[in-house]
Amino acid sequence: MSYSEFKLETLVKDFKITLREVSDLFTECPEVQPSDHLRLTLSQNLNLAVAMNTEKARSEMIISPILLEIKRRMYDRISLFSGVDFTVDSEKGLNGICDFLISHSSEQLFVRAPVIALVEAKNENLKSGFAQCMAEMLAAQLFNQREGNDIPIVYGVVTIGTLWRFLRLTDQTIELDLTEYFIKDISKILGILLHTIESP
Repeated sequence: MSYSEFKLETLVKDFKITLREVSDLFTECPEVQPSDHLRLTLSQNLNLAVAMNTEKARSEMIISPILLEIKRRMYDRISLFSGVDFTVDSEKGLNGICDFLISHSSEQLFVRAPVIALVEAKNENLKSGFAQCMAEMLAAQLFNQREGNDIPIVYGVVTIGTLWRFLRLTDQTIELDLTEYFIKDISKILGILLHTIESP
């Protein structure tokens, strides 16, 4: 089994997770205005990515520029990984390729302190990405515990580029924000992403 093969019911049962659905989980996060560069990039790329309607186009033209903006704003104090093998515990199914990982370390050669797992949902179906994202969050939590990283909260993101949902893992509880953020809410999306990086 790998991250992408998990079903929500199995994941909750096998890992004894408490799953809570919460409205406006990140409502208090302040908005962060995008840079002129990101505004221009999204204005040029968005319609084309939607017209092409492939996961690769959405990843390259919408998601990656947003994550690169976050990395720039953090002055490279974080590392960003795309398509990385993140095998933590194969026996538990916590293995496979992650779409994106953000680490609380400037080390770019390998993952050192994962804090956010981002999953690009397949077939424009956000719900299909929740189990995979939660599995990656649990793997990040286990990884941090084994490495002695003092990161009490791991965050998750499921997106199709134009629509974003956020999750939070604390101890054995995963909170799933019921609020959907559209790409027009880019200031809020940036604010939440920066908050999740800076809060642990």
